[in-house]
Amino acid sequence: MTYSFNTRHGLILVLAELFGLSGNIVLRLALDTGATGTTNNAGLLMVVGYDPSSAPERVEMTTGSGVEYASRLAVSRISALGQERTNFPIIVHTLPPSAGVDGLLGLDFFRGQELNLNFRTGVVVLR
Repeated sequence: MTYSFNTRHGLILVLAELFGLSGNIVLRLALDTGATGTTNNAGLLMVVGYDPSSAPERVEMTTGSGVEYASRLAVSRISALGQERTNFPIIVHTLPPSAGVDGLLGLDFFRGQELNLNFRTGVVVLR
């Protein structure tokens, strides 16, 4: 699938749909090839019925301000860029409001796929 992005914007923004126990929500995620794991704000996970406080796993993550620990839980389904993942692990970490996004779409979403980013034409291709 081919998707456009704004080459003048600081981030490549991707719309993703997160499915939960009590509904679904559309998220604005930054495509982040520097993030090993997909990350989402806790409040939005709670909106669709997940309880981040009951996450079975905690992971170490390196941020711009140092090493932190965050919960990781599996969401039933997430879709972005024409691809869908089920029982997909999401790191629960609140980004600052100045980030302007709901989370990060990390490398774990792209594993086993071909991802092409064309900054001349502003096109993302994921196959």
